[in-house]
Amino acid sequence: MNITVNGEPREIPDGSTLAGLVEIMDLHGRRLAIELNLEIVPRSEHESQALQDGDRLEIVHAIGGGYR
Repeated sequence: MNITVNGEPREIPDGSTLAGLVEIMDLHGRRLAIELNLEIVPRSEHESQALQDGDRLEIVHAIGGGYR
């Protein structure tokens, strides 16, 4: 199926979940915020959130840093 992630088209297997996409993108274990079709999806729902053809996602992850 075809989805859009951060403005870029991406093809993923049918039946993929949000957690599966995180694995495909090698982002597992990172602090992420994921928006699916303009709605933030809580981390507790990533395993059960099925993706559909045409979905639009924005994925951002926190990057450590700070003042020196």
